[in-house]
Amino acid sequence: MPDDLYRRAITAAVDARPADALRLLNRALRKLDRRAGGSSGVADLVLRTRILISLASAEAESGSTKAGLAHLDSARAVLAELPDGPAKSTQGAVIGLQRAVILFRTGKLADALALFDAIIPELEREVTDDGTLLTRTILNRAHVHVDLNNPRAALADLRRSLDLAVHYGLARLEGKVRHALGDQAQLVGDIPDALRHYEQAARIYESEAPGWLPRLRLDQAKALLAAGLAEDAARHLDEALPELRAAKAFQDVAEAEVARAASALLDSDYALARRLAGAARQRFLRRGNAPWAGIASLTRLRAEAGAALGDAARRPPARLPIALRELAAKLGELGLRDEAGVARMLAVRLQLRRGATETATALLAEVPTPRQTTPVDHRMLLRLCRAELAVATGRPRSALAQARAGLAELGRVRDRMGGLDLVCGTAVHGLELGRLACSLVLDRGRGGSGARRLLAWQERTRAQVYRYEPLPIIEDPVLAQHLTEMRHVQRTAQQNRLAGKRATGLEHRYRWLQREASRLGWSTTPWGRPRPVCSPEEVVEQLGDRVLVSLGTDRDSLAAVVVRDGRFRLVRLGDRAEIFETTRQLHADLNALAPDHLPAPLVEAVTASANHRARLLDRMLVEPIADLIGDRELVLVPSGPLYALPWPALPTLRGKPISIVPSATAWVGARSRGFGAPTVVLAGGPGVPGALGEVRKLREVYPNATLVDGPAATSGKVLAALDGSGLAHLVAHGAHEPANALFSRLELVDGPLFAHETARLGSPPDRVVLAACELAMSHIRPGEEPLGFAGTLLASGSCTVIGAISRVGDHAAAEAMHDLHRLLAAGTSPALALAEATAADPLRRPFLCLGAG
Repeated sequence: MPDDLYRRAITAAVDARPADALRLLNRALRKLDRRAGGSSGVADLVLRTRILISLASAEAESGSTKAGLAHLDSARAVLAELPDGPAKSTQGAVIGLQRAVILFRTGKLADALALFDAIIPELEREVTDDGTLLTRTILNRAHVHVDLNNPRAALADLRRSLDLAVHYGLARLEGKVRHALGDQAQLVGDIPDALRHYEQAARIYESEAPGWLPRLRLDQAKALLAAGLAEDAARHLDEALPELRAAKAFQDVAEAEVARAASALLDSDYALARRLAGAARQRFLRRGNAPWAGIASLTRLRAEAGAALGDAARRPPARLPIALRELAAKLGELGLRDEAGVARMLAVRLQLRRGATETATALLAEVPTPRQTTPVDHRMLLRLCRAELAVATGRPRSALAQARAGLAELGRVRDRMGGLDLVCGTAVHGLELGRLACSLVLDRGRGGSGARRLLAWQERTRAQVYRYEPLPIIEDPVLAQHLTEMRHVQRTAQQNRLAGKRATGLEHRYRWLQREASRLGWSTTPWGRPRPVCSPEEVVEQLGDRVLVSLGTDRDSLAAVVVRDGRFRLVRLGDRAEIFETTRQLHADLNALAPDHLPAPLVEAVTASANHRARLLDRMLVEPIADLIGDRELVLVPSGPLYALPWPALPTLRGKPISIVPSATAWVGARSRGFGAPTVVLAGGPGVPGALGEVRKLREVYPNATLVDGPAATSGKVLAALDGSGLAHLVAHGAHEPANALFSRLELVDGPLFAHETARLGSPPDRVVLAACELAMSHIRPGEEPLGFAGTLLASGSCTVIGAISRVGDHAAAEAMHDLHRLLAAGTSPALALAEATAADPLRRPFLCLGAG
């Protein structure tokens, strides 16, 4: 029956399956033609009108916009045959509303808004008890206001449509309204609020409209891109794109391709970005969507500009800034003000690289002043253009002023973020601005004043997450449930693998849960209360007789700011690429050397290789500053891969107390927290030979310690014991998770304890010793933000964390830990105690002291 086919088609359309809806509607129309037999009653005319209206929507989404509008014209002709009455007036309004939606989806925003404004008063006068049509129409007008950058009007419509959806019990529409509230929050730059609304919508969609989840993932990905989380956004889009293609939702497919291209841009994968943006542009052109085709063109040119600007050896081609300026004019005509500004700003940077300063100056004058809704990455690009122009015209102070103002503005955005990875991610938008400022200071700086200025700029640009005082966590029961299930799934999968069984399904479930837990973590309240960046003078005051070395990049080499006895010195070090590569090779040697029972010839060969590389690094990194360090305790701020360098293995530093910190500000903050609670926790996980004995043996050193081992060593009991403790010693297998550092883990009896969970402790331990492999490893985010299990503890409030930056043998770890705790219990500082405990064999005991020391 055509009626049944129509109902099935509506279900498919509501579930975001336009191709299925199109097939069913065409079948319904054919059956109706056969049933009518040349004449139609009122009921059949109404049904035909409804089918044609729905066909218009399905055709416009999955096929041709022109064909969709033609179906509406046909519906209008059928409507003329109906007698006057409520059915005719209602269907007439629906035809107008569907035309407005199609115009909106193809970028004709002003025309769509005019239609909505004309029709909504009619619906308000004739609202039925159902309320669906009025609610949906006001929601659609809110979407138009979002795309027209009218945030207040959008918010007013969204609040009203949410009230209507709740009042009439329209759960599916409530999900769509909450989805749109996320879009509106993203428009005004409130990323945590946007992610919170998206998560609320997702929970409704899961039961009411699962077909809308891929579209939701697309919008979540856009929010994550605004927060600088390119990898997370890419994972969302790679998950959503196949489903959108299968549903033949081609507008959404093309938007997702543009967003995926944007994530590739943040990762400097310019070839992928060009390919995706080009494919999206063709889709938009086929749909007649000129504004989105312009955005895709801009994304493609951004990829070309990024590749050209990244190649310092070549002058950018003249055609590229010309093409960007021409595109800027077209985007402006389409009402895309911010996008037009981006096109001009990219042209400015290219012209400056080409030496065309006057042309660049004129172009920059055409860029409009940012609005409330201008994205933060656009604002940072404008600051960068102004700074680069100032450098090109011999005004370095003006350039530094732009960098200072831009980084302060970015800091205000960061202050609102929830979740450690969101706080870290925003740094990517200020990366080039910070590099420009540091490079300027390096070029201008000579002597102590230049070194002091460089340290100040390094502190502004790196590791900002560690200057926050964490706020109390508001618990999310759904997040807690996901983490509990992740623990169970991981444990079960591990048992299956050990038993020789397949664990593929469990591994898929684990990855799904990890993604869901991440999404929930992003929409929490702000992570912490910001503390000011420390001035060089405050650093000097805290250092006392220690020496601070802060490493940074100086074009192709590294440079060190050395602070000793109130004096600042700038020292050029070795080749950056060679240092980083040798560090990676040494790290590989340490992993190879870790197992307890290696054959002696292999130990000898790997040790010789490791010692050779350690000497090379010592010569490039330490010898130039060895006299400045002397016999002092060292506070060291690494750079990039050097966070994973076993510094005590370098000959000059062997046996020297070293504190590794992400920034001088982080070190000062960790020291200010001090060492308070006297309680000690000793926890031992399963599967580590001798672990149980090692933990219990430490009771001889700490007779009053709380012992959590054997079957009692569950994640819940360990977390409870850690909360509020003074010193925690954890012996268990661990794993660093580079793709998602907050899910680095410690293996306990009931499964993994995640770094994510330690971030939720009300009062984390003052000092933590991780006698497990790799848990001092970090994933380095933009802005030199190291994040992992140890980093999460430090960011959450622990003062000092001692852990390994590579694999470590069980026997070597046990020996190092025995020596370490004997010294700690005697009152020796963690940095000095670790230096003495690892000096006997730094290659087999690759532990670092992170934090206050």
